Amino acid sequence: MEITPPWVCRRYDMARQGKRCPLHFVPNITFGHPVVESLRKQLGQDPFFDMHMMVSRPEQWVKPMAVAGAKQYTFHLEATENPGALIKDIRENRMKVGLAIKPGTTVEYLAPWANQIDMALVMTVEPGFGGQTFMEDMMPKVHWLRTQFPTLDIEVDGGVGPDTVHKCAEAGANMIVSGSAHYEDCDQLVKECLLRSCSEAIP
Repeated sequence: MEITPPWVCRRYDMARQGKRCPLHFVPNITFGHPVVESLRKQLGQDPFFDMHMMVSRPEQWVKPMAVAGAKQYTFHLEATENPGALIKDIRENRMKVGLAIKPGTTVEYLAPWANQIDMALVMTVEPGFGGQTFMEDMMPKVHWLRTQFPTLDIEVDGGVGPDTVHKCAEAGANMIVSGSAHYEDCDQLVKECLLRSCSEAIP
């Protein structure tokens, strides 16, 4: 299982080595492609930068993020009218594709695109602010995705901590974003994940 601490600053988003991103889609804001470019220069090519783009027009930031050094571009299904074209554009810019859904979006809405993406992100809080309560009722979405698409990377983001991480793993998630809990109780969270490895949680 992969655990990611998000970099929640104020305006765009970075993940897997940083994460969180707004601009109209959510009220909070973080940093954009100039920061990504700077980090890439400082850290080299090894870090995997997954951009969780919580923006209202994700199409316009594909090229800038690719040029800056992003490795994966994760957009919200609710934020675009043409997911297929956006997936194609991301691929053409040599990035992996992540597709996120908010709590109010049914998992079946994501299903038609599941074979065209690298990662599905199930939000377990309303996007935009840290420190929210984990929505356990989102776990059936994770389980359904794991059952229907066994090889797909499935990420959970929002309110995940030592008391909830095992629920994500058991449902089928193999990638976890943990913000507040990671920084407040990192040792306990890592211990919990090690005790409940993906091999135990996913057949």
